[in-house]
Amino acid sequence: MKEPRDPSYAILSHRWKEGMEVGYEEMIGLMKMEEEKREEVKKRHGYDKIIKSCEQAEKDGYEWLWIDTCCIDKRSSAELSEAINSMYRWYQNAQICYAYLNDVGGSTFPTKKDDDKFAKSNGWPEWFVRGWTLQELIAPKQVEFFNENWVPIGNRRQLASMLESITRIPKEVLTGSGAGRGLSVAQIMSWAADRKTTREEDRAYSLMGLCGVNMPMLYGEGKKAFQRLQLEIIRTSTDHSIFAW
Repeated sequence: MKEPRDPSYAILSHRWKEGMEVGYEEMIGLMKMEEEKREEVKKRHGYDKIIKSCEQAEKDGYEWLWIDTCCIDKRSSAELSEAINSMYRWYQNAQICYAYLNDVGGSTFPTKKDDDKFAKSNGWPEWFVRGWTLQELIAPKQVEFFNENWVPIGNRRQLASMLESITRIPKEVLTGSGAGRGLSVAQIMSWAADRKTTREEDRAYSLMGLCGVNMPMLYGEGKKAFQRLQLEIIRTSTDHSIFAW
């Protein structure tokens, strides 16, 4: 993504679904595809997600919308590394973040833990147990939640107390104008402890922005990614709370 000259843009936060998303190459080549392939892409849940989030951004008056699935050319390792290292800043600079909860069918935000409905995610929508969505909850100026049908079900400020009980992130962090600033490494690590990522390395990479560090991506290094993250924090930061963690 080239940062737009117009700083006013919306950004999407969502749970990826394997095999259902639309990538960068598919998106830019959509009109050149054979009709059968094009129709297959348009039937994917990920395509509908792109269309609905674009409609919401237009409704809110934004000309720009950033979506990770189709705005990063993952064929380029250099672009992927730059995107991951810039991700926190892109969410922080967005005017609004649309948090899409694909497993919430009701017209209101869940207020009670439901171990039957959300059995695989500690009784809450799956969005709340994913590694990357931690920074996507904290970094943006505003976060608006939507259910599976793109009905708005509340924003971060309104739901701060409920979000605190789900994530253990203090509501002062979620409602403050400086959300994400001045957090200790130990705090961040504790909030991320129970979260999951598809790739093991992303447990570390998803915390770089929150911890204020940058480092190259080395997919395939496994657990070493987290060790590199810890060493980089120690090297660049005066925050000694990492030793307590």
